[in-house]
Amino acid sequence: MWNENIVEHSQVLTKGNLGCKIGVDMTIPQQLSEQLLSALKNVLGEALPAGFVPAVTASQDLRFGDYQSNAAMVLAKQVKTNPRALATQVTQAMNACEIATLEIAGPGFINFRIRPEYYAARASSMLQDERLGVARTEAPKSLVIDFSAPNVAKPMHVGHIRSTIIGDTLARLARFLGHHVVTDNHIGDWGTQFGMILWGWKNILRQQDLENDPIEALLDVYKKVNSMCKEDEALLPVCKAELVKLQSGDEENLAIWKRCIDVTKTGLEKIYNQLDISFDYWLGESAYNDALAPLVEDLLAKGIAKESEGAVCVFSDGFHKPQEDPFLVQKNGEWVPVPAIIRKADGGFLYATTDLATLDYRTAHFNADSIWYVVGAPQEKHFKQIFDIERMRGVTGDFRHVAFGSILGKDRRPFKTRSGDTVSLQDVIDEAVARATKVIEEKSPDLPAEEKARVARIVGVGAIKFAELSQNRMSDYIFDWDKMLSLSGDTAPYLQNSYVRVRSIFRKIDGQFIATQSITLSDDAEIHLARLLVRYGEVVPSTLDDCRPNLLAAYLYDLARAFHSFYEACPVLKSEGAVRESRLALCELTARVLKQGMGLFGIEMPERM
Repeated sequence: MWNENIVEHSQVLTKGNLGCKIGVDMTIPQQLSEQLLSALKNVLGEALPAGFVPAVTASQDLRFGDYQSNAAMVLAKQVKTNPRALATQVTQAMNACEIATLEIAGPGFINFRIRPEYYAARASSMLQDERLGVARTEAPKSLVIDFSAPNVAKPMHVGHIRSTIIGDTLARLARFLGHHVVTDNHIGDWGTQFGMILWGWKNILRQQDLENDPIEALLDVYKKVNSMCKEDEALLPVCKAELVKLQSGDEENLAIWKRCIDVTKTGLEKIYNQLDISFDYWLGESAYNDALAPLVEDLLAKGIAKESEGAVCVFSDGFHKPQEDPFLVQKNGEWVPVPAIIRKADGGFLYATTDLATLDYRTAHFNADSIWYVVGAPQEKHFKQIFDIERMRGVTGDFRHVAFGSILGKDRRPFKTRSGDTVSLQDVIDEAVARATKVIEEKSPDLPAEEKARVARIVGVGAIKFAELSQNRMSDYIFDWDKMLSLSGDTAPYLQNSYVRVRSIFRKIDGQFIATQSITLSDDAEIHLARLLVRYGEVVPSTLDDCRPNLLAAYLYDLARAFHSFYEACPVLKSEGAVRESRLALCELTARVLKQGMGLFGIEMPERM
């Protein structure tokens, strides 16, 4: 354990004017923002706009310091003064700050260079904190996160990767930050396809196929019956009649339907277990079936919906400007209605109806402050309409569509097999593990067979997850096996190998390493590694802002690179005394941050590979 002289050293740095202080309860930007605000109050007095909070951000270029603020430039316009002159007054008011030195750049940017001893003190404090400097939110919320959502009787495919992995990561991050999270797998277990599946189950399904691979067997039945309906128009009404019997509560059809759901869930859970992903609830479309008719009647009674050509629709209420209205589209220079249909002319309901009922349930039953839908970008208009209907109904809440782009093959087209079929997610996992096995065989042939298999699974699954999470979620990305499993570059295997390299240092020392003194920094590589380690507490919370896991992924990659530079420049085991202890402490903290950070992605870190 770290001894008390670290705390004493931290307290020494608290002294200085304008409340300059150290503390892991606040990030560096938060501390600098508070100090800037104090200085601005001293300089501007009552001229400082009420509620103004100066923004402090990490510098993109370290030549201009560690952090910077444009507060003087923003305020200068409001108080009608020269921005550089205001910046000069502010820096003079903060000249005794012991956290950083201050410089003025350009028209009035204030740059901060954090003192190495401050980085050292914070890094030392992180080693005493199991959360590694990441504070819990002061305003915890109740979040419902809807992700993955495959269809019953169909296997998961590569298209489910983004929703499943992004959604799980957001849930992990939110829970870690102190929010109450409910995860719900809104599976497609109700709809017209079941008419065909029911007829096929009774007439063409082979029980042996169902026992061998139930999901593939049900998918094959659906494809065959769908093809038969196109060839024989008389069969389609028969299938629809089976669906009507199901919706009317026919015992035989209900039993078949439940069996379809059970065998599908068994297959899905196999994949989720491989990915280390679980859900609090599996409330599919069928869970809201009884609420649909009353919902439509309520919307009609309130005048929010109206009949149009036999269907029940919701049209624009004129609340938004036309260009921002989800119920309007421009055609030939005119704004044309695009209503949300909530009941078809034949009496059937649609996704919009189910999603409205789902929102009602989640808001009431889970007491949700915020509901997030991790669904592809093509559904943007659908969710805008759903959320706007809630506004019309007077339902308030934070409803968010967490959209994402597509996964492409190297030809920049949707990723598919050579035959043109959609790639199954199980095949992706199997291929990743098989390729990882080859890498492990080449790198560590002496590992026991059981450990090789375990590490190959960790590396393969980690590669899939990190390849997804390192992307801007709104961008399309190319699924590249070679890049994904590379031991160099922005990949999970590179980060996992970096962790293994750190841990290997401690296997070379006698006994268990216990840090007994504070971290000291002198070499540039040491300072830069500590700089990045300390930023962990800033990056994790920002990752949840606008749901951007790629920010954490980029940070972890930068941290691993900084460690390798440090390791090359600063001998660890060959150094002596206090320097050796301090560098070992930096290594220990690096390992902890890498492991916890990747853990927030649901990615394990092997001790050897």
